[in-house]
Amino acid sequence: MTQFTDFGLAQPVLKALEEAGYTTPTPIQAQAIAPAMEGRDICGIAQTGTGKTAAFALPILHRLSLKRTRAPRRGCRVLVLSPTRELASQIAESFADYGRHLPLTSTVVFGGVTISRQERALANGVDILVATPGRLIDLIERRSLTLEGVEILVLDEADQMLDLGFIHALKRIVKMLPKERQSLFFSATMPKNIAGLADQYLRDPIQVAVTPVATTAERVDQQVIFVHTGAKQALLNHILRDPDYERVLVFTRTKHGADRVVKGLEKAGVNASAIHGNKSQPQRERALAAFKDGSCRVLVATDIAARGIDVESVSHVVNYDLPNVPESYVHRIGRTARAGKTGLAVSFCNDEERAYLRDIERITRQKVPVGAFPEGFSAPSRQEAAETAADEARRPPRQPQGRPGQRQGRPGGGAPGAGRNNGRPARRDGAAVVNRATTQDGRPGDRQDQRPARPAVRQGQRTDTRNDARPQQGRNPRPAGGGGGEGRNIGWLDRAPRS
Repeated sequence: MTQFTDFGLAQPVLKALEEAGYTTPTPIQAQAIAPAMEGRDICGIAQTGTGKTAAFALPILHRLSLKRTRAPRRGCRVLVLSPTRELASQIAESFADYGRHLPLTSTVVFGGVTISRQERALANGVDILVATPGRLIDLIERRSLTLEGVEILVLDEADQMLDLGFIHALKRIVKMLPKERQSLFFSATMPKNIAGLADQYLRDPIQVAVTPVATTAERVDQQVIFVHTGAKQALLNHILRDPDYERVLVFTRTKHGADRVVKGLEKAGVNASAIHGNKSQPQRERALAAFKDGSCRVLVATDIAARGIDVESVSHVVNYDLPNVPESYVHRIGRTARAGKTGLAVSFCNDEERAYLRDIERITRQKVPVGAFPEGFSAPSRQEAAETAADEARRPPRQPQGRPGQRQGRPGGGAPGAGRNNGRPARRDGAAVVNRATTQDGRPGDRQDQRPARPAVRQGQRTDTRNDARPQQGRNPRPAGGGGGEGRNIGWLDRAPRS
């Protein structure tokens, strides 16, 4: 199929594609859409950025439009499982974009936000439910959701689902599903455990595969700079002086490392934000929105948090730390080679990371060119870097400055999550506002100052703070905008679709 019109998709779906200027399917879409429209099971191997979300969303919307069955109460007709909150949100947005002219309802549920609003959204049933496994189990255990009416199951990013330890939750969910269903299974890689899972859950599936690992790496200009650990921050600060580094995604191996890099950049006058599992959902959404609209030039992320981030026009990827899993390197640098574009990836490598570099070169089947220090950069010696780090460690922590009349310390007797309203009034009913504000161009709007925070939690009171991407012990983050809004008619949304 060379055009979307060749598939025979429902007219409302074609209208949405036409409005967005989409006419030609990507390779994964060309292979998967037709058999998925026929109701066949699909086993697809495709990396992020290949258009795989549209590869399953378009045929699903087509099939739902042909069969106007009412969604069961506290149930759904389509269940899409995603490993992270960010990816779940983006999948839900894609369904809304492509189905804007269809009278269908959808919602997205994940941890880190209040569960009561999600329960209300599911009360009358929805056509499409996008969920992370942990929050889905929560809703089932609270008898707020039943899976008896599921007609289509989508398992996206299956390899990451297993990496995050969701295998037991996944098996438990599948057991609750009707045996007669269509299953669509997508993964960036296909190791033996993933292949075994596919054999177990799919019936006579159609195999589709695009973008081998080496292909993505070949589209990206790469270089590695050998530098000791203590000089990495200074090197990053220096290269970001180059105005060609317009929108930069920086990767670290750890969450604490991401925060340290952001602090170092801010000291150098670089506007940067971090996104990782320890950040609350509102913080993650604000950071991502600022990076997308260009108000934040640098986004520092861990691999888990970055999976599912769909940002066009990333000019550079910087591997501040080389990943210890070589496939992650390919996923990282592919962020700057979207939709067939070329990009530039710069990797910092210390002595301990040389083994990781060898693994990367083996899987990509190419040597990463070695780059020199940029002009004007003088790397601090190991001793100087160590002394600077020691000075930072000895520096007393900054004390928070309270506003006039604000009482210092945590109210509520130190109970986790108590006193997190930051001086803003809580709603009397205990609910938090989670409706996403959007601008005309579809980006999240800046309405954080209008969103009431979660009310203080009394000591001994239980709260549900499950975080599916990374469990957060002892944290009770404020609800996010757009996390679990009411079941919405996806024809209401006016955003340009993304794949």
